[in-house]
This record gives sequence, C-alpha cells and structure tokens, in this order.
Amino acid sequence: MGKIYRMNDTQAYLTAQKFDELKKELDHLKTVRRKEVAESLEYARSLGDLSENAEYQEARDMQAAIEERIAYLEKTIKEAKIVAHDKNGDVISLGSVVAIQKNGDKDKKEYIIVGSDEANIHERKLSYLSPLGEALMGKVKGDEFEFETPMGKQKYKVLKVE
Repeated sequence: MGKIYRMNDTQAYLTAQKFDELKKELDHLKTVRRKEVAESLEYARSLGDLSENAEYQEARDMQAAIEERIAYLEKTIKEAKIVAHDKNGDVISLGSVVAIQKNGDKDKKEYIIVGSDEANIHERKLSYLSPLGEALMGKVKGDEFEFETPMGKQKYKVLKVE
C-alpha cells in the first residue's frame, strides 16, 4: 500500500508548474509593474495639489496593492513545498489525476488534486483541503468513500488514479 499524506493548513503545497508561475508573476511585479506605478505617481505629483488629486490616490492604492501581492508571493515562494507527483503511485496525493463516480450515477468526474493556491473547479483542479479533496487523499483505485455535502452525505467510488 502507499503512504498516507498528512498536510497542515498553513503550508503552501505547490506543483512545480505553479511554483514557476508564481516566480514569473513576482518577477513581473518587481520589474515592470513597480516601474509603471512609479511613473504614474510621478505624473500625478506633477499635476499639483495632492490632497484633491484622484490620479495620485489611485496610483498610491495601486502601489499598495502591488506591494501587498509582492509580499504574499515572496512569503509563499519562500515557504512553499514543491510536490512532485509519483506517476506510478496508486495512492491519491497532490498531483494525482483521479476519476470518481457517485453511487447511482452513470457519469464519472475527473479531477487533479492540487494545493489550495491552484484550485480552480472550472479547470477540474480540486484543492486537497476541500471536503472532496480531503476525502480523496490516501485513497486508491476501487476504494469507496463518502463525504458531507450541503445535500447530505454522498457516496463515491474511485475509478482511476494516475
């Protein structure tokens, strides 16, 4: 049998792809966006009275938002744990592609298990911290499980793990 994955809620777990995306975004914010905002601030200052200058206030707000995002990305990148999924693994973990079927349904649903920063239900990327994600962690093909939904407990079966 495989390993049981226990993860705490404060740790950022990322795939290598998401880690690279965050690094690129951080670099863009530090180089391009900071310069653009600085130029906007300089222009707004040149317009005169700062107390009633909407452009200046907007540029200051943008600067604050960018600096906040930079701080968040730096912290996330520094503390992130990169998770490399074992393609031969039979136990559901971060990076697993899983197919499940609800008891009584003919349709199957396929998801990729990801960290909470990557979750996007429209792309079928399911956070391991979501109720369904938590229920799936550690399961193997053929396992039946249930989890609580707004409509009560639902029973599912794992059809595939990649």
